[in-house]
Amino acid sequence: MGTILVTGGTGTLGRPVCERLRADGHEVRVLSRHSLPYAVDLRQGGSLLYRALDGVDAVVHCSNIRRGDRDAARVLIDATRRTAVPHLLYVSIVGVDRVPLGYFRTKYAVERMIQASGIGWTLLRTTQFHDLLLQLLQGLAKPPVMPLPKDLRAQPLEVTEAAARLAELAAGPPVGRVEDMGGPEIRTLPDLAGSYLRAAGRRRRLVEVPLPGGTYRGLRRGEHLAPERTVGRVTFDEFLTRRFSR
Repeated sequence: MGTILVTGGTGTLGRPVCERLRADGHEVRVLSRHSLPYAVDLRQGGSLLYRALDGVDAVVHCSNIRRGDRDAARVLIDATRRTAVPHLLYVSIVGVDRVPLGYFRTKYAVERMIQASGIGWTLLRTTQFHDLLLQLLQGLAKPPVMPLPKDLRAQPLEVTEAAARLAELAAGPPVGRVEDMGGPEIRTLPDLAGSYLRAAGRRRRLVEVPLPGGTYRGLRRGEHLAPERTVGRVTFDEFLTRRFSR
């Protein structure tokens, strides 16, 4: 078993990655801004980052800094190279190279930085997690009328399934880009919103609204979907049942 560092190890994805790695017998180091003993802001780096990287067999980069992802990746890549870590894994999003959303462009830029780093790397792209879709629907359901972008579909994935795949990849050698990982079903946004409202015991009138711009056109075309990679098993309805039965 190896020693593996997980950046963003207290987040939505990082936490289950750490849990799975520990269950598999690995020594896990958690790096995040507020998690001791490796409380590091990746945008700044510093000696504590080098201490966290010392002697690790792989780094799983799950950190997600909305304003500063490129800076954080640059710092991490430099430190990983200097400490001779042999394997850097990165989790990205299906469609980052096709949908001109600013956040997607940043993720795609980080992908290219890692690929050009000279470090052994592995890249996994996934569709959006159930948790993110739930957060989106909860926000849209705040007013009495629930507006939804017209003609959009989603393919939500259970985060623990992505975590299990990352843990499996971290235990092996660098393999470059692996096959994308998508949720088990592709559904329309109104259909998914209906599932959420029923599970939450809420009532809202759904109104589909067309939006302008290239990002919306890309999403309508399904550029963020992986129809050939419906490998997830947990459906959105099953996720909601668990979430609202607590």
